[in-house]
Amino acid sequence: MNRFAGSLAAIALSAATLLPWTAAQAQSAQKLEEVNYLLPAPPTLPAFAPWVLAQQRGYYAREGLKVNFLVAKGGVDVAKQVGAGNAPIGGGIGDTPIIVRAQGVPVKAVALIGGRALHHLHVLDSAGIKRIADLKGRTITVMSYQDTSYYVLLGVLATAGLTKNDVEVQAAGPVGVWQQPAAGKAQAFAGPVDFAISARGAGAKVSTVASDQFIPTTTQAILASDDMIAKRPDLIQKLVRATLTGLADIMKDPKAAVPDFVAGSPTFKGREAFLEDVFSQYTEYTYKGPGPLGAIDVQKLTAIQKFYVSQGIVPKETPVADLFTNQFVGR
Repeated sequence: MNRFAGSLAAIALSAATLLPWTAAQAQSAQKLEEVNYLLPAPPTLPAFAPWVLAQQRGYYAREGLKVNFLVAKGGVDVAKQVGAGNAPIGGGIGDTPIIVRAQGVPVKAVALIGGRALHHLHVLDSAGIKRIADLKGRTITVMSYQDTSYYVLLGVLATAGLTKNDVEVQAAGPVGVWQQPAAGKAQAFAGPVDFAISARGAGAKVSTVASDQFIPTTTQAILASDDMIAKRPDLIQKLVRATLTGLADIMKDPKAAVPDFVAGSPTFKGREAFLEDVFSQYTEYTYKGPGPLGAIDVQKLTAIQKFYVSQGIVPKETPVADLFTNQFVGR
């Protein structure tokens, strides 16, 4: 085990944590190839349901794999560790390669977890926000100024001729981002749909404004290094196929996915109704989309990169062909 993997051992969420192995299964697991899968946050969160279902329903095992989930410090950190060879595969956002390729990190997106967008704009019904221009002078929360939710917000504002200087953007963290609006301390926030559901659970009346009706943006992605794609395309293919099968299950029947997710994430026991709402909203706003499941749209990625360059998020454009590959999708 390398130094990075060793340092994460304490927070690793292994396959054994997510899958209740029987003695027979444990004996069978000795024949499986063990793989460390690096994620930007704990896989017990609802946003990682496709991975949890792939684990719980045995899709990784069916591919001959025993997957151990390790947790890094966000998607950019995942990409850097994957690029350095500290993990064979990882998770981030579809536009993460745009950011890290500009820093010399050799990773590509090899599949998207859905065809729409992860981050959307959510507004309080009481704020009287009917159009994007109405956000001028308002307080809007995001998780952090380095998070994709912030970049998505900037893009949405730009469609109405607004900049970050026309609003008050507050970095509130993964909980405060929805708690502050729910408490009346902000009028809007950017983030995934489960944040809006949490705000509603706290008593706020919130409406979701789909970001992808204004700007090109992506969902979560599976990331792999150029080296792994060249040397172990078979392994990448197996991991992509199993994860997308978990995603397809949720899209087909969000309600049926809840018990298996709770089995892998027992802290949500008793919150099944919340999860059913989350999975239905993810299916509508994040997972559904045109094209083959998991496919990356070159035109969308090109447009996102141009926006990042225009905003100074990255200094220059990278050849789009270096940012992704669809060779593992639909197989």
